[in-house]
Amino acid sequence: MKRSQINNAIKHAITMLEAQSFKLPSFAYWNLSQWRDYKGGLDNLKKIMLGWDVTDFGNGKFEREGAVLFTVRNGHLDDPNAGTPYAEKLIFLKEEQELTFHFHRSKTEDIINRGGGTLVLQLYNSTPDNKLDKVNDLHVKMDGFINTLKAGAIVEIEKGGSITLHPGLFHRFYAKLGCGDLIVGEVSSINDDKTDNIFLTPSDRFVEVIEDEPILYPLCNEYHLLN
Repeated sequence: MKRSQINNAIKHAITMLEAQSFKLPSFAYWNLSQWRDYKGGLDNLKKIMLGWDVTDFGNGKFEREGAVLFTVRNGHLDDPNAGTPYAEKLIFLKEEQELTFHFHRSKTEDIINRGGGTLVLQLYNSTPDNKLDKVNDLHVKMDGFINTLKAGAIVEIEKGGSITLHPGLFHRFYAKLGCGDLIVGEVSSINDDKTDNIFLTPSDRFVEVIEDEPILYPLCNEYHLLN
């Protein structure tokens, strides 16, 4: 992705937050100079990868398959003293922009419609060879209620609603066309995007950046650029 795409995507996410009167921690708004001037120590924040994350999954089609994310809280699987024993994210989606089919090896997550449009998910169990199980029913919690769904079920989540996704459950989700851009919340067990994601189609979780303009906000996987 081009740095200009990343910068513009984050600016749009901040505009979405402002429309919902939703604020992030102060470091979300720091520019590169403020990051470099901060004297309080950033080692823990870097270790648990808090902050902005923009991805097109390596497919070059960000407006169709991609998202802006911000990790507010997280821990570290190998260090119980780092961060928290759980994770919290916000995921920003434009209309019809989607997170492509994937499941998690170990993470359980609540996916919550925090504001804007309508969240749509499609769900399948996974097979032992990491494919879609198109036969067996799903048993899924939504706002605490257990629902039995057919393989490939489409679920719509309105503002304030949530769905719990357990390990091994294939899911893709997107902002429904005609209902506006969407802010999705994620509350989960500790998040490790380097090892825990299994994509149906091979995908790059973190993008290679083409530097066509200066960094506006550094991403959570590039704090090394602050040195």
